[in-house]
Amino acid sequence: MSELRSKALQLALILGSGLLGAMVARALGLPIPFLLGSLSASAAVSLTHYGRTGKQLWFPPTLRKSFIAIIGVMIGSTFTAEALALGPSLAVTLSAMVVFIAIAQTVNTLIFQRIGGYDRITALYAAMPGGLIEAVTLGEKAGGDVETLSIQHFVRIILVIVTVPALFWLATGVTVGSAAGVTIDRGASDWHDWGLIALLVPAGMWLGTVLRLPASHLVGPLALTAGVQATGIADLHGPAGLLNLAQLVVGAGLGTNFARSTLRRLFAAFRLGVLSVGVTLAIASGFALGLSYLVPSTFEALLLSFAPGGVTEMSLVALSLGFAPIQVTTHHLFRIVFTVAVAGYLTKRLQPQRSG
Repeated sequence: MSELRSKALQLALILGSGLLGAMVARALGLPIPFLLGSLSASAAVSLTHYGRTGKQLWFPPTLRKSFIAIIGVMIGSTFTAEALALGPSLAVTLSAMVVFIAIAQTVNTLIFQRIGGYDRITALYAAMPGGLIEAVTLGEKAGGDVETLSIQHFVRIILVIVTVPALFWLATGVTVGSAAGVTIDRGASDWHDWGLIALLVPAGMWLGTVLRLPASHLVGPLALTAGVQATGIADLHGPAGLLNLAQLVVGAGLGTNFARSTLRRLFAAFRLGVLSVGVTLAIASGFALGLSYLVPSTFEALLLSFAPGGVTEMSLVALSLGFAPIQVTTHHLFRIVFTVAVAGYLTKRLQPQRSG
């Protein structure tokens, strides 16, 4: 069998298993099924394949980067001029968000390094209160353990997007989020949206490279799209199908990093995740309670804004409960962008040390 054919079959196996996993997760009503379902299925297949052959399945980095850029555009499209209307409240809550990120980052780094035994760089990026894709991308560049980062952030997202809706269900008796069948689609997409995405993806990747932005293939498209949206130059309605496809491809690609994992390692990551998420949600609750006395927003809405994971799911929970999802989305977008910017700076500082 030729090498090209072998790689094509391996890629088809990864994406095929990812699609199956996404469909199962969607049928079960799980949150962000195309990302977490594909990641889980791909990880299972990768573990099995590695156990039989001793080799990791092939997945092209360029394919993953291209679809990460699409996710960047989709995240950027959630930022609209409406967010600017929140005015003075944002100045207070986003300033508090910076302090929250610093505290959460510091505490969780200590948890992963002192209790988990992770090396300094892996602990630093495992502690990032940002997205799975962003943390793994930057952590890989800085020299962290990609497999550990993928597992730990996978666990974090799972715990947050399951725990927070469950807590609100226990408190209100109302089913919230994606489990309630709520979506955040802003409108039907047409050929204008597809054309705009086709322009923003390569332009954003180019911009990110030229400006030497951290995780340029993600941050470049995200920042460019957010700018286009906020200034009213264009109003992008990201196609839900494209976002699902992008999450499927990225999730399946990340799943291949689990090839050499063991059940013992997964359980250890879960135990650390429970501790980390519990501490972070406690810190977020403290901030939400304090800010509820300073700004015209409820404790519940602020808690959703500070919860460390699942932009889409937290926005859906807000919509389910009648809160303004734009507030929640804006805070999560800021959290991701700020965390990535700081982590990108740290990555540049750490790389020379790594080379030395």
